[in-house]
Amino acid sequence: MRMSGAPGTPATSTAAPTRPTDAERVRSILAAAHSMTVVTDGLRTEVRQMDGSDVLGRFHLHPTPARTLPQDGRPAIRLEFTDVSPAPVRDRVRARVTILGHLLTPFPAQGGAPDLSESTCVEYAQAVLETAEGRSYIGLDELDEAYPDPLAPYEAGMLTHLLDDHPELVTLLLRLIPQQPAGSVLRALPLAMDRYGITLRLETRHGHRDLRLPFPSPLDDVEQSGAQIQALLSAARRRSHRNTLPA
Repeated sequence: MRMSGAPGTPATSTAAPTRPTDAERVRSILAAAHSMTVVTDGLRTEVRQMDGSDVLGRFHLHPTPARTLPQDGRPAIRLEFTDVSPAPVRDRVRARVTILGHLLTPFPAQGGAPDLSESTCVEYAQAVLETAEGRSYIGLDELDEAYPDPLAPYEAGMLTHLLDDHPELVTLLLRLIPQQPAGSVLRALPLAMDRYGITLRLETRHGHRDLRLPFPSPLDDVEQSGAQIQALLSAARRRSHRNTLPA
């Protein structure tokens, strides 16, 4: 079981990060979410076609005060999110996020469905991030100090463009990974992109594995993505590699 470290924990290495923290991952999923499931008072409601705004602008999270008494009848609430890759890879679910808490204000509803035009205050318990690597728990301080990835709102369009219009570049990027046994990789697709790099999913007959290709340096803005992607492609062109995909 993975546990997120506190943001103030001293670093044990001076190496630059090559992947988002769990808290950054959660913030990015919330910022890019187009739908969610809200569970409260025994009612499970699917909320779709959100306007693209960060969920935390609609649900205000408050710390849980130290108490020895029960929650005074405040209804529990769960916010569930599923992060799905825009590329048609095997097992497209990249992560699941669940935010647990208790309502501090009446939950606005119209006909039994949540009304996201108004904000709701939630006493935060924890966020749970589930990925193929395991499960982690994120506290409110970690979540407050993390920022959504600058590519999060654009990632789906960027990966779709890469896959639909420039599939040869995905093949070129294979030169940057360790040589694979002949014929072992049936298909390579871009699984994810964040400020730290691109993740490729390599599919074989018996499963798949994911490989991260880090950018030369993390991005601070989406406008920097073109130069960083070109840097990866230039590095790939300089390498002679026998990795190929079936015709």
